[in-house]
Amino acid sequence: MSAAVENFTVRDTQVNGHGSKLNGSAAQVNGASTAQLNGSSQLNGSGQLNGSASAQSASSLWDAQFLPPPLVLEDRARALKVQSRLSGLVVCGATLSRVGETFSRELERGLRQLPSSLQMENTYVPELPDGTEEGVFLALDLGGTNFRVLLLELSSGHLVREKVKQYHISDSLRIGPGEDLFNFLADCVQDFLHCEGMEDQELSLGFTFSFPMRQHSISSGELLTWTKSFCCSGMRGVDVAALLQRSLDARGLRVTVQVLLNDTTGTLVAGARLDPDVGIAVIMGTGSNGCYVERAERVSHWEAAHERVRDVVVDVEWGAFGDNGCIDFLRTEFDREVDNSSLLATSFTFEKYIGGKYLGELLRVALSALARDGLFPAPPAALTSAHLSMFEEESCAGGWTRTAAALREASGADISRADALVAQHVARVISNRAAELVSVCIAQLLRRMGRARVAVAVDGSVFKRHPRIQLLMHKYIALLAPHHPFTLLGAEDGSGKGSALTAAIAARVAARNSSLASA
Repeated sequence: MSAAVENFTVRDTQVNGHGSKLNGSAAQVNGASTAQLNGSSQLNGSGQLNGSASAQSASSLWDAQFLPPPLVLEDRARALKVQSRLSGLVVCGATLSRVGETFSRELERGLRQLPSSLQMENTYVPELPDGTEEGVFLALDLGGTNFRVLLLELSSGHLVREKVKQYHISDSLRIGPGEDLFNFLADCVQDFLHCEGMEDQELSLGFTFSFPMRQHSISSGELLTWTKSFCCSGMRGVDVAALLQRSLDARGLRVTVQVLLNDTTGTLVAGARLDPDVGIAVIMGTGSNGCYVERAERVSHWEAAHERVRDVVVDVEWGAFGDNGCIDFLRTEFDREVDNSSLLATSFTFEKYIGGKYLGELLRVALSALARDGLFPAPPAALTSAHLSMFEEESCAGGWTRTAAALREASGADISRADALVAQHVARVISNRAAELVSVCIAQLLRRMGRARVAVAVDGSVFKRHPRIQLLMHKYIALLAPHHPFTLLGAEDGSGKGSALTAAIAARVAARNSSLASA
């Protein structure tokens, strides 16, 4: 991603003159300029009209700015039928506003510890990097079948040395007793330190544990549910940081688990080292999640002293947004089929609309439905999010042959140019909805924070590899949160560097509090 795209700041969306403008560039909708609004008549972030223009025309304008371009085929009747079949996947401005309002309500309920599909977990991370971080720290990054041990040295907040070693977790460890898994993690830390000649050195460790958990402090938390390919037994009510600490102690290692966090929080911390205005972090990869900096007084869940804490990082866990049915109005037959065939049916509702693990399957399911209706040659056997990104990339370039070749391999059918264009349109509709939904959550957080500027740190394969997603997010966030300037910042390796940086922050805060207490 180019620096120009990374640092593109979207300011207020202006609707005047002869078109909608984003940072001085005309925003096009379906290839045509947006309808005009002049004088005092303006659209605000909720899609409401102020002034004298009619509410109906304003509503139409608002909706139009979120619609994907139409499918254009020589066979216009087929194009219209395809669009009609996919209409449930098209989210207009009014529906998106409803999603935002629902998200905001669930967020507030979660903060107040009322029933909500948003966990709103207090991470106990009280501040972000300020350039004074010093020392040598370990980081352990667990979230998939491969995990890493990292050694980072910081000087005045700058990373001056980094060592990384990757280890593979076998199937038997991922589904066996939890104690076996954590003993293996400790064995790997010991191996890493032996290779670096540091077995006898006293070190602080940041543990990135990328599974839903209930935190009790910055260095303590228990697993709520395994996800991905993990299902270790004996972990109910177990403090994962304490279990790791016991395993390290049993090996005689002088390593202290200083910090426990997930990859989203790590991305926020890592991003803040690059831009001090970072206040939101988003993961858009295999799964999706977000976190942000909240005022401490708004957070109900505290199990540690926080008299001196002004702000705290809150882990939203928005992958589960809608698990209680609150956004069922978005759900289509295609979504139901993807959910029913998933490993975690009826859970992680929101993640299944935007996560890379599910976008390819959603593309396959939609094309299969079109095939059953005689609108596509044959149902494809399997498609991945990489296929969806490739279809979109070729569509951007005006091509179709690579799309056709991939579909021939997946379906065994002869694929024409028109068939490839249909598949590219399905990919575009699915991608557009994913961008809209992650954008509305970010927009609500920007509104809630109310800062002069917020940088949003984003990591994950979908954000980095999808050819349209970043520009769509820029457009939609600006429409949904006008008057709230922001930047989307690509943040690499928050799950590794972020945990070590957080360990450094925890050490700094502890030293400061100790100094204040003795003063």
